[in-house]
Amino acid sequence: MKKSEGKSEEVVSEDDSSKHEIDVFNEKPHIFDICQEAFTQESSMLMHRDTIHNEQNNFACDKCAMTFEFRSHLSRHQISEHKSRKNFASKEYGKKFMKKLSLITHQKLVHKDRKDFTCNKCEKKFENKSTLLKHKKIFHEIFRDYLCEKCAQRFESKKSLVTHIKTVHDGRKDLKFNRCEYQLERVHKGWKDYVCDNCEKKFGDRSNLRTHQKIVHEGRKDYACDKCEKKFGFKKNLLLHQKTVHEGRKDYVCDLCEKKFGQKSNLLTHQKTVHEGRKDHACDKCEKKFKQNSKLIRHQQTVHEGRKDFACDKCEKKFRQKSNVLIHQQTIHEGRKDYECDNCEKKFGKKSHLLYHQRAVHEDRKDYPCDKCEKKFTGRGPLNKHQKLVHEGRKDSACDKCEKKFGDLSNLKRHQNIVHNGCKNFACVNCEKKFGQKVHLLHHQKAVHEGRKKYACDKGGKRNN
Repeated sequence: MKKSEGKSEEVVSEDDSSKHEIDVFNEKPHIFDICQEAFTQESSMLMHRDTIHNEQNNFACDKCAMTFEFRSHLSRHQISEHKSRKNFASKEYGKKFMKKLSLITHQKLVHKDRKDFTCNKCEKKFENKSTLLKHKKIFHEIFRDYLCEKCAQRFESKKSLVTHIKTVHDGRKDLKFNRCEYQLERVHKGWKDYVCDNCEKKFGDRSNLRTHQKIVHEGRKDYACDKCEKKFGFKKNLLLHQKTVHEGRKDYVCDLCEKKFGQKSNLLTHQKTVHEGRKDHACDKCEKKFKQNSKLIRHQQTVHEGRKDFACDKCEKKFRQKSNVLIHQQTIHEGRKDYECDNCEKKFGKKSHLLYHQRAVHEDRKDYPCDKCEKKFTGRGPLNKHQKLVHEGRKDSACDKCEKKFGDLSNLKRHQNIVHNGCKNFACVNCEKKFGQKVHLLHHQKAVHEGRKKYACDKGGKRNN
């Protein structure tokens, strides 16, 4: 081992630290009084003084009056400029350079088209490191994402940016995976490879599946309205709600009846179903047709599958639709009847019931005629019920205890309550006799207590009830 190496490996203890500082100080005895820097030789200190702290450039060229801080710089200047000595020449064009490093840089950039500095985020190449650092600072540190310099489109990952550059800007079609073409193919061919494990609904994109699970099965509604506290699963639905409900905007007008809508989809549905009379959605089980696909699905689930997925948490009664649960709770458990008739002050729990009451009772309107017997009805529900029972002879509601069939669900329930359950909820105030139906109670009161007999015998003059 050399002596110098042995000295460098010595460890100085705390006790000997002051002695060590004195020894080092003694090795550099010349200290410059301005910056307190120490030097081993006086000549080095003087050169430091003349070059660093002296603002004058002491080495002047005698041919062009240029001044330099160092003599070596002056000599290089005189050789290259005034004696035209350039010892390093380019092989391609014969261009000469004073320094070998300048020649190498010239060959890399000009003749070999070399770009040795590659960005690790977008794989773009640069001629020198300073340009690369500038590119990184502007496009990847300021924007903090992957930005295409050619069209300013941003991407979430490096892979997406590189694929975009190669396929869109470079025009390459030899890539195994082109996401844009892949997505187009998925849409037009109707591919739905992502299945929900809760309801088996299929989706064409994984993000749509995750959104479905979050909103439908987890019940998450992260977007709340600050005016009515109603919550939504999508931000676009919140904005639409605020625009149509709180701002009252209806920007879409029907050109046939001038009715206004808050959404374009509602306008198109209105024109298709009302003015064109289209019912494009047919049930494959009963051939009933619907104007909207959502109503067809609801019909299949509730009528043919018998599904009642919405239960009241207070009485456990089940309903086919969530809206019916809310109305049930408001009218039955809370006793709310918020819709009052301005003609007779009768109150209703649902607005549709109020409108039906006004049309049928006060306006005596029957706007729904039967196309088979010309009989008219006050609403679509009574018309459908009439057609099903009278003209089609359908009895879809069967009693599970005696197999008796009924055309209307309400008649089935009344039959079960009276016959099988023995319910008699209508009591006579005069004799306390009870009846299963109100019509029977009224008939009893007229015949027994009022003595009314409206059917007369044409032979003996005897009247019967």
